[in-house]
Amino acid sequence: MRNSVSITSSFYDFIKDKLREVRPKRANLAQRRSKSNFSTSESIFLSIEMTVDIPLVNGTSECTVTAYSKDTYQSAVDFYAQFLQLEQESAAGTSTFLRNSNVALEVVLVEDSKKHAASEERLQKLTSSLETADWRSLVSDSLVFKAVDVAQCKANLEEQKASYQAYPTDLFPMELYAVDPVGNVVGVTKTKNAVSAMPTAPPASKGSFTSTAPSSAQSTIDLTSAGSMSISDSLTAEPKGSEQKAIAVMTSGGDAPGMNANVRAIVRTAISKGCRAYVVMEGYEGLVRGGPEYIKQFNWEDVRGWSSEGGTNIGTARCMEFRERAGRLLGALHLIEAGVDALIVCGGDGSLTGADLFRSEWPSLLEELRDTGKITSEQYTRYKHLNICGTVGSIDNDMSTTDATIGAYSSLDRICRAIDYIEATANSHSRAFVVEVMGRNCGWLALMAGIATTADYILIPEKPASSREWQDQMCDIVSKHRSRGKRTTIVVVAEGAIANDLTPISPNDVHKVLVDRLGLDTRVTTLGHVQRGGTAVAYDRILATLQGVEAVNAVLESSPDTPSPLIAINENKITRKSLVDSVRLTKSVAEAIHAKDFKKAMSLRDTEFVEHLNNFMAVNSADHNPPKLPQEKRLKIAIVNVGAPAGGINSAVYSMATYCMSQGHRPYAIYNGWSGLARHESVRSLDWKSMLGWQSRGGSEIGTNRVTPEEADIGMIAYYFQKYQFDGLMIVGGFEAFVSLHQLERARENYPAFRIPMVLIPATLSNNVPGTEYSLGTDTALNALMDYCDVIKQSAASTRGTAFVVDVQGGNSGFLATNASLAVGAQVSYVPEEGISLEQLSEDIETLRESFETAQGRNRFGKLILKSKNASKVFTPEVLAEVMTSEAKGSFSAKSAIPGHVQQGGLPSPIDRTRATRLAIKAVGYIEQQQEVIAKARADDEEFDPDNKEISATAAVLGIKGSHVVFSSIRQIYDFETEVVKRMPKVIHWESTRAIADSLVGRKKV
Repeated sequence: MRNSVSITSSFYDFIKDKLREVRPKRANLAQRRSKSNFSTSESIFLSIEMTVDIPLVNGTSECTVTAYSKDTYQSAVDFYAQFLQLEQESAAGTSTFLRNSNVALEVVLVEDSKKHAASEERLQKLTSSLETADWRSLVSDSLVFKAVDVAQCKANLEEQKASYQAYPTDLFPMELYAVDPVGNVVGVTKTKNAVSAMPTAPPASKGSFTSTAPSSAQSTIDLTSAGSMSISDSLTAEPKGSEQKAIAVMTSGGDAPGMNANVRAIVRTAISKGCRAYVVMEGYEGLVRGGPEYIKQFNWEDVRGWSSEGGTNIGTARCMEFRERAGRLLGALHLIEAGVDALIVCGGDGSLTGADLFRSEWPSLLEELRDTGKITSEQYTRYKHLNICGTVGSIDNDMSTTDATIGAYSSLDRICRAIDYIEATANSHSRAFVVEVMGRNCGWLALMAGIATTADYILIPEKPASSREWQDQMCDIVSKHRSRGKRTTIVVVAEGAIANDLTPISPNDVHKVLVDRLGLDTRVTTLGHVQRGGTAVAYDRILATLQGVEAVNAVLESSPDTPSPLIAINENKITRKSLVDSVRLTKSVAEAIHAKDFKKAMSLRDTEFVEHLNNFMAVNSADHNPPKLPQEKRLKIAIVNVGAPAGGINSAVYSMATYCMSQGHRPYAIYNGWSGLARHESVRSLDWKSMLGWQSRGGSEIGTNRVTPEEADIGMIAYYFQKYQFDGLMIVGGFEAFVSLHQLERARENYPAFRIPMVLIPATLSNNVPGTEYSLGTDTALNALMDYCDVIKQSAASTRGTAFVVDVQGGNSGFLATNASLAVGAQVSYVPEEGISLEQLSEDIETLRESFETAQGRNRFGKLILKSKNASKVFTPEVLAEVMTSEAKGSFSAKSAIPGHVQQGGLPSPIDRTRATRLAIKAVGYIEQQQEVIAKARADDEEFDPDNKEISATAAVLGIKGSHVVFSSIRQIYDFETEVVKRMPKVIHWESTRAIADSLVGRKKV
């Protein structure tokens, strides 16, 4: 065991040195004795040095505060007596002594007009910078007391109506700072050291961690084992008795990006829960062959770095033997010989069908093995039940009951990148391209690629037409696009595309039609296995990891009577479904297609698939066909971007405008945000041709800034709303957009022009908008940050023994750092919700040192530390790197890395593009639905009630919560679910993801 005292001592010495560099001209308090005289020209500093040299908390020290006028003298006495709950022990004419059982403080009067004026000037400067600066950064020193109850100190200040700054949050302050009447910065803290920042909420109880909030991972993670097990312990962990569980994982069927992340999560979660972890090499073939060569026990380090690797490192192969009972009998024997209790299979519907059949036959297989003498009666009793769980790894996304399969969005990313590249050369030559993508029985890839790249036409197996019909439809839409000035034509064909007589439609068939009937210069591109290759995108890494954790939970919680579960995702929530039911529904789609029952096939697809298909057809037709709505129902709908740029903003604008055109509405764009409207009347009607290419562009084509309506001139904004007679408004943006919607809704009473349906689509990489668990731009930012970290990690691994401290954006939100940590396997992530305590930092350095010393040779991979910009104002990435290098004592070195605005991403990811389309069309639908409600409110101005719930609900945030897409009233969310000062929701929905990320890297939390 390490000497924690000596480490801590040197640690504090190093921190003191770094703080002296940060704050020059600091007085040398180490030379001061138990009684110190502080003047206003030198405000009081007792933080690190106080902890070491002047322990105010032990009751033996005194400090003196000097006032320079009678008024400030008496005010200072009253301030300290109430703030720190000190009692007046004695008072002379120019001196008052205050104390409690731990602290003694003397307030002294020395009348001096010049010094009094200087203290007043400093007091004014500090109070005026309450909202704009950290008081500790404006003074050289500050007095900090150790407090038992910071909340009570806060209440004392509020009773005095005194200003204060709380860290990390106002809700659960661990540090609290105020300015005394003399102009000194005075603080109280729960921590042992004043510069630390502990978690914002009471710590979770020992044992299991369960999020109380809706989360993308509804898993219960038992951290007891992980918390007490060091890296070296995990490498040499022995079975804890004969009843220790053994969990095996295998990948089967076609490979998919993200499978390695899934295996890594399963192996490490099993180990952290005290189980033995096994991998079955080469899929079902490994089960049939058996032996230690094919069924291997894995330890913690065996899967290090797997998250960033493509394909499947444990192999996959098709096995004809396993389709026969004799093969399954061998598989059962080999699992028992290895001592495996549970099996997790990552694969497609065929692989999962085999897994469920294997479980259903398990009792009879064991009986046969016992009767033939191949296993003993003890083994028969011990392994009588086999728990099986499925995680879906398939690029086709063809599994029913789940919104996404592992690898599907990585494949879609490859397709969209390829089409983006093709679009450039097509535009240069005014060509048509026919792009063939994978999807034998499922057109999901072709459909989503069509939406994400604004393809002219798609051909998928779920919605076939006669040979004549599809040719006519395709030529009609392509002709209309070309006649309106479009120079490119993109047709996406799924490999399983068919006509309604089941005749296959090949890319060459499409090529022939485009050439013969339209005379277009046409090329065919078959992407092939490029779609399977490469590393997984961030979404697939995170999905695979969360599903792997949940799979281990599922097999450990399963009983002999529990149906085999399949781990799925619905919207933003990890769920468990019946494996056999999911497989049955999936096979039913293919059977319905082969039976030419296409209506049934479509009905068996998830509602989201049908929704996307309808959206594609509506957006693709734009103003080329007669409007769907009658004249009296057509509206004027405006859209505005507010906040920082984020991936998917342009997709939302494009989709909103084109869908409005297909409905018959007239779409308007407010350029350059509220300031553009108030100053320049920057309102333009959107037309189809001018928006070509917007779907795949980053940034904001209509401009954006952070100005809110009240800052821009809300009266002028109301005037222009009235002038253009808008019937609805869509706001796309981050927290400033959220505040904008709140201001417009509250202004309805005074400005009738705002009495229209208004919808906010959250778009910010911080993902800090209350009312949703997902914001446009977060996926693009995660991919950009992940790519950056992968490159940095490669550099660190090449030089051996190097760790990089990466600076992560996100404001006061730790979402980006938390999820990036999960995606890249970062050893540590620091977020504003928790802050950086010296105790935790010391523990993290020790864990890193141990990890580097344990790994040998090639396996000494580089490591990453992710630090949110607002996690600490003192510990910058540069300071953190220096601290870690110094404390590592030669075990490793640390460097800082600043990706900066690279994190805002380049081209939006397919997820942000397609979700932007989906949310924008839902928002337009909501505006249409609320017209009747708002019409009643506008009919009688005198009877308008802004507090009516039905009316206030017409200003809503469109968000994803758990497994649902919901519209939430802005008034409800702003008033009850928002921490406005911190620009954050009160409930942190990614809380459980942090526990998973820490558990999977063996991080020990203090």
